[in-house]
Amino acid sequence: MDKIKYALIGCGRISHKHVDALVANKDEIEAIAFVDVMKERASQRAEEYKIKMKEHGITVNPEVFDDYFSMISSVKPDLVAIATESGYHSKIAIDCLNSKINVICEKPMALSIKDANDMIEASIRNDKKLAICFQNRFNKTIALARKALEEKRFGRILNVTSTIRWNRSMDYYKQASWRGTWRLDGGTLMNQCTHNIDLLQWFLGGKIVEVFGFTSRFVKQIEAEDFGAAIVKSDNGAIGIIEGSANVFPENLEETLFISGTTGTVKIGGLAVNKIETWRFLDQNIKGDTEEKVTSESYSLSEDFQGVYGYGHSPLYHDMVLSIKENRKPYIDGVEGKKALEIILSIYKSQKTGKPICLPLKNFSTLEMDDKLLGH
Repeated sequence: MDKIKYALIGCGRISHKHVDALVANKDEIEAIAFVDVMKERASQRAEEYKIKMKEHGITVNPEVFDDYFSMISSVKPDLVAIATESGYHSKIAIDCLNSKINVICEKPMALSIKDANDMIEASIRNDKKLAICFQNRFNKTIALARKALEEKRFGRILNVTSTIRWNRSMDYYKQASWRGTWRLDGGTLMNQCTHNIDLLQWFLGGKIVEVFGFTSRFVKQIEAEDFGAAIVKSDNGAIGIIEGSANVFPENLEETLFISGTTGTVKIGGLAVNKIETWRFLDQNIKGDTEEKVTSESYSLSEDFQGVYGYGHSPLYHDMVLSIKENRKPYIDGVEGKKALEIILSIYKSQKTGKPICLPLKNFSTLEMDDKLLGH
């Protein structure tokens, strides 16, 4: 099979991780186009890609565009990645899927249940792959805990706690006017916390049936929340607890996932769930993975992140390549990607109504959190 022809749509803050993923999968994928409404940003990312590929002895010459329709009509890639403002994800994804192009979409996949459902439907209708960038599932620490879960080492899962204690200054929001808005972003739950909420529901197991939450705008002068907290209930009886903040003084503190079962306890911490802090299982002496061994600095699982993005985009891209070649679902497809979105929108709806929300959520949008956008 020839290399997969690829285009990146959106060349902002997260796009450098997509360039790294491209280079890591250089034998399978070749970028033929970079797209951004600010064409100079697309040019910068294209140049970065060319330089990094040159270091591997590979010469590439991707084209640059300022709109994705022109790109599709000009070069027609096999695969696109969408890294624009969140509020544009669904339309771009559906347009690409309808053009028979496979899609990798940054989180969150959409800002409404309807848009997420429409993306999934477009993927099925056009027989094209849709993958969502919940790359933290590929963290070495998370993968080890997931392996223990699948081996039933936790026993019955009782509760999972997700904490995201970070800081986003007003300068962060002022750098891009769409950040913190209901139309294009949402607040800290939708932006900063969505990865860990995905992990929480993934480890809880079963189906989420009820959500009760509160959000607040304590400090930041934005439309959406800078703090959120919620209780989540699974149909298997397990309980999830979520705490997410963009106000931690003076800088990012930690992102943790705590998993408690009848025969196992794990806490994954660090800046971005990149360090195992607690590892206790009934069978750990038999398995040989004692807490001292797993948490030691010499153990190869800890990943020293620069920033909070981690290294998961590269294996996520590799999985997408395999899903195309093997004609199977991506590891994190649209159905999987929708789960965290549904929880976050349920927290928003709970805040708005003051009531617990039963799932599945038929439809809700971030726009319903802003009376101005509804014309009230």
